[in-house]
Amino acid sequence: MKIVNTSKTYNTDTGLVYSCQYHVIFTPKYRRPVLVNGVDLRLKEIMVEKQLQYKYQIIEMEVMPDHVHLLLDINPKVGVYQVVSKIKGHTSSQLRTEFPWLVSRLPTLWTRSKFISSVGSVSLETVKSYIQEQKGK
Repeated sequence: MKIVNTSKTYNTDTGLVYSCQYHVIFTPKYRRPVLVNGVDLRLKEIMVEKQLQYKYQIIEMEVMPDHVHLLLDINPKVGVYQVVSKIKGHTSSQLRTEFPWLVSRLPTLWTRSKFISSVGSVSLETVKSYIQEQKGK
């Protein structure tokens, strides 16, 4: 369930009302530009499909050839690190099955690294605009 305040949307879970947004960035191994030719579109589809199961909501996302930007709202009972790890693990497995050429290009799809920043020091709108503008760069 969602509770909408004039300036912010809150989610609810058993005994919990929350609003926890994170800006997440992760990259393919060796930062190779492999998120192209349909891989980018399928990656987006997979991440949308897993929202309910992994307990996150995509507020904004952009897939660049060599990195991914996500703005996620994540249930704090689950935790951001765990959610991002699940997203990376599942998408790697799925994409490497559906696009076999990825297997020959990279030993694993994603690096172990990830950037995670809570949204709070800047406004949510600023982060959304930043992600939306990435494709034009």
